[in-house]
Amino acid sequence: MAGNFDLRNEPWIPVRLADGASMRVGLRELFLRAHEITDVELPVPPAASGLMRLLAVMTARIACDEEGVRLDDEDTAEEVAEWIDLRNRVLAARRFDPVAVDEYLDMKAPAGSFDLFDPVRPFLQDPRLVAECVDAQGGPNPSGVNKLVFGRPTGVNGAVLFGHFTDSDPVSVPAAEAAWHLLAQLYYGPAGQCTPRRITEVRTGSTDAGPLRKSVSYHAWAPDLFTSLVLAVPVPDGGLDAEAADECPWEAKDLPDPLAPSAELTWPGRLLTGRFRQAVLLVPSEDRTAVTDAYLTWSTHEPRHTARDPYVILDRDREGQLHLREADGGRAVWRDVDALLLKDAGRPTLRPHSLNSLPPQLRSCLSVRAYGFHQDGKQTDTTWFEATTPPVLQWQEEADPRMARHLARCHQAAEDVGARLDYAARLAWKLATDTGAIAAPKVRLDRRKPGPWAEAALRRYWPAAEREFWQMAVPQRCDSPPLPPLIQTALTALDDAIGPANRADIRVARARNRARAAVRALLRAAA
Repeated sequence: MAGNFDLRNEPWIPVRLADGASMRVGLRELFLRAHEITDVELPVPPAASGLMRLLAVMTARIACDEEGVRLDDEDTAEEVAEWIDLRNRVLAARRFDPVAVDEYLDMKAPAGSFDLFDPVRPFLQDPRLVAECVDAQGGPNPSGVNKLVFGRPTGVNGAVLFGHFTDSDPVSVPAAEAAWHLLAQLYYGPAGQCTPRRITEVRTGSTDAGPLRKSVSYHAWAPDLFTSLVLAVPVPDGGLDAEAADECPWEAKDLPDPLAPSAELTWPGRLLTGRFRQAVLLVPSEDRTAVTDAYLTWSTHEPRHTARDPYVILDRDREGQLHLREADGGRAVWRDVDALLLKDAGRPTLRPHSLNSLPPQLRSCLSVRAYGFHQDGKQTDTTWFEATTPPVLQWQEEADPRMARHLARCHQAAEDVGARLDYAARLAWKLATDTGAIAAPKVRLDRRKPGPWAEAALRRYWPAAEREFWQMAVPQRCDSPPLPPLIQTALTALDDAIGPANRADIRVARARNRARAAVRALLRAAA
């Protein structure tokens, strides 16, 4: 239908070119000019995280060597070493083949499946929701456009985060931005109550959380998007179903059956795009340039398939169970660098699978891009973030074990000093405000009453510790102990938190001295 929003050609993805210019491109131009693009500038990090997974699958379908063997070739994927050789040949081409790009986008998916508003196969949506999400009288029961857009309030008590929007006076969202939030909802959507969907006689109104909810993703990031996308294709995982056909939602001929068991995960398509728990349908404006309403409900209640997402860090608990490392809006990405560099063997932390087996010839220029969304497991969204490290992947343990272990020591020292600073600041407040504590043989601290100095000290410490960390992140300082500069940073943060005016009080001065001594004691312990 003329006037629809075809994601292959409509400019909906913000990017930055090598000359510094910013522009928006569709999927076709993104792949055709990937070697000219240096960055994806999508301003909604959870949507960028989802987009990178979609682009990784499309890259596997498009990228091929000089003999036409694609990165998703099943026979080659049976031997990881052969697949890595294939990836090296693809990288040597330095760009995507325009014929392969057009062939995939124009011939490998059903008609309309890349169209955001196609009446039969809208991209990553379910058109059946118009008939299945109805009220008690059988009338349409959409969720509202505010429910689609992260950051907008919904209901009567929703907080205003990024603008003044109400359910009684909704504001439409441009089609390009609606596509961003469609991706964010599918990957990071909430759990719990949702718009009811009636398929049988039962009208169910609850959903599970999206597969990436409250997570942070890490991607190898190269100077050009072509290389970043090729490296984003995960190394084949032998633990997935190798017999089933690997189809993404926009490639399948039929819509999924919400009541049937979920299709087995396959590499790479279903692994990256086959675990959605929400179903979405966008309602376009008359001119197809904006979204005026939306349906958001459940897509399946079948048990989840267990599979390791290739872009997340996994931490092992005391019982030996693995859990993804959750996003924390107050935790800078440099504090995860050791988990990105060290090998998995014998460690309680597993680095993202996508950062294994990187090409040695590219490591010196590879950074890490992180996309995180600080959420709880249900409904509460706190903040999202995006960050990029310097080119640290040159120091992965298999390439430079000395630097990898040095950076791990620096990070651990920063964590130890931060924990000691937190204790020392709470101790100082207790001694300064409790006259009986100063003479007590052992000071008992109440976690519920930390006082104002601990938060203020840590707020000053962590940015300064990051600066110290990157100054130590050079081979010339591999043998330098990391504790002394970090302890000095902590002492400065403690003094700034207490403030010069307070330090004039004799009790505060004594408390400060005790607290500073507690921080410096780390040096004696290390010695």
